[in-house]
Amino acid sequence: MHKALADPLRIRLVEALWETPQSARELATRTGLPADRLYYHLGQLERAGLIEIAEYRPLARGKVERVYAPVVTEPPSDAVSPQEVADFLGSMLDATRADINAAYRSRQAGGRREVDVHRGALRLTDEALAELRGHVERLAARSGDRDAPGVWTRVLVAVVDLQDRPLQGSVAPDISERPA
Repeated sequence: MHKALADPLRIRLVEALWETPQSARELATRTGLPADRLYYHLGQLERAGLIEIAEYRPLARGKVERVYAPVVTEPPSDAVSPQEVADFLGSMLDATRADINAAYRSRQAGGRREVDVHRGALRLTDEALAELRGHVERLAARSGDRDAPGVWTRVLVAVVDLQDRPLQGSVAPDISERPA
């Protein structure tokens, strides 16, 4: 899954499909890219189990087009390598950079797009970290419904320990008893 999303364009395609199921032709209009270029990326997302063909829409002269939609359930993430996570995060940052640039261009043209960037280091206990994760999960669950009112907003939260700490249930070595 993370490998399939290691491309900012694929992230944007999945996000567009969260809003409403669409065909490659509709996605091409939205992205400004030719539909032929999108078929490869849609295939990658489909093979990864992130999107599926929701319906076949009839076109003129007996032709049909595929309409894609996101898959509701995500594949398990327990077999993900650190490199895949890093690649995925890099793609998310690239997509976020593009969104920030688009928001500022919109502002310069008189539009309204909010951009808030917060970066900092917090000292969190295990309990405070669990509370933070719970808040983020509840917010995502409450706001992720594609039928809910509001503006689609990219939110990227990374929680990374900046220092090593003992594993759950292990005892930290007592460094005061080292031989001199």
